Amino acid sequence: MKSPYQNIKEACYEANMQLPALDLVVYTFGNVSQVDREKEVFAIKPSGVPYEELQVSDIVVVDFDNQLVEGKMRPSSDTKTHAFLYKSWDKIGGISHTHATYSVAWAQAQMDIPNFGTTHADHLTADIPCAPPMSDELIQGDYEHMTGQQIIDCFESKGLSYEEVEMVLLGNHGPFSWGKSAEKAVYNSKVMEELARMAFLTLQINPKAPRLKEALVNKHYERKHGKNAYYGQK
Repeated sequence: MKSPYQNIKEACYEANMQLPALDLVVYTFGNVSQVDREKEVFAIKPSGVPYEELQVSDIVVVDFDNQLVEGKMRPSSDTKTHAFLYKSWDKIGGISHTHATYSVAWAQAQMDIPNFGTTHADHLTADIPCAPPMSDELIQGDYEHMTGQQIIDCFESKGLSYEEVEMVLLGNHGPFSWGKSAEKAVYNSKVMEELARMAFLTLQINPKAPRLKEALVNKHYERKHGKNAYYGQK
């Protein structure tokens, strides 16, 4: 019998398979989820399963309270983080978490990724934020749940919109990204990794490199995302 969650399981599977294909993970690192807002559930990769062995039937479905809805395997250890974000930000359709090298390096350095150029501005106007490391008290509590709170707190403290800035670094941990679908979340993960790599190389060439000036930031973002956007085909 076909699963009532087949569509989100297939979308979740396809998105997860993009992580190794795009060189964003090694071994069993990382995970992607896809939400069904009407049913208030999401599909997510099972914990510790190698990507080369993963099947659509392995994908686990859980609700926003982390209760297992469908599946025989244990869901990703980051499931509570995904659930927290889905409950808190209702316009998210998919979430991606990777351990991509340059993104993780910036997270370990506890630094925002500066907006140095038009490639960055094509996707967002702000620096990619890095949330401060979690306190010992929170680490010893409900760690994965509080990871979601850590992301929310970072955006609130910096006055950022999750609909415009669809990516974040967690200090000493790594990157999370999201979007209207699991596919878009993975796209944002790859964009973040490329921006992290470009920013790293920029600072190697010129440690005093200036940020992109505001006029170019606005021009490049608006031509792709503004009301009069003209990038791409209609």
